[in-house]
Amino acid sequence: MILEEFDENKRAVINPDNLIAPVEGMPKTAVTCFSSETFRRILESFGSEKIAKTMVANMEIPVYKISYKGVELALFMSDVGAPACIAALEDVFVMGVEKIVMFGTCGVLDSAIEDCSIIIPDAAVRDEGTSFHYAPPSDEIAVNTKYIGAFREMLDRIGCSYTVGKTWTTDGVYRETRAKVAKRKEAGCVCVDMECSAVAALAQFRGREVFQFFYAADNLDGENWDMRSLGNLEKLSEKDKVALLAMDFAAALIRKEKK
Repeated sequence: MILEEFDENKRAVINPDNLIAPVEGMPKTAVTCFSSETFRRILESFGSEKIAKTMVANMEIPVYKISYKGVELALFMSDVGAPACIAALEDVFVMGVEKIVMFGTCGVLDSAIEDCSIIIPDAAVRDEGTSFHYAPPSDEIAVNTKYIGAFREMLDRIGCSYTVGKTWTTDGVYRETRAKVAKRKEAGCVCVDMECSAVAALAQFRGREVFQFFYAADNLDGENWDMRSLGNLEKLSEKDKVALLAMDFAAALIRKEKK
């Protein structure tokens, strides 16, 4: 299998630092999400300064600096799907970001998980191709090994319920068949996403820290697919609260470093 041809060499023919340079004043901690509407609302709420940009194929990804509760954070929107997401993260790391808090939607494989509730992945099934360029072949990869305890403590402190479990990362959004869903549930997966395993592999390969969490959206655990709050404009106030969780956690990580 070609996916077994992992090459541990950190230098490739084309490297992110061939295209991207360090950015003066770039915050070392960033927050990123996948929803354009949630991203827009964050920018409007806190004000921002555009300090850099990168490109993914045919779209520009601006990188902003914001001030939040006494700390400076970088903020950018990630593209959906492992290849585009990882390419942008590579560029942002070269710009000077060292730590990222990432949040986005996922589909649930357990109907008991409530719409918009928090899910913290602790492992990911690697049913995508990008991660195999960053880590040796395996069925699964560990996720969030460093910060999962601290994030849970924060959620417990504010009384926010959550689920911890394995996610199924797939490239084939229209190939989540009933048989595959059943198989992933048997393997212990509680949700499905499109980037998590690749992001974990990238962070491990580049020696960077990325904490990932989800908020539950569509439900695949039933006779018929239930879209629930998957749409960008659905339950915006609930999604604003999720964004604040990400920013609060990023700010807490910065303060902890300064102690």
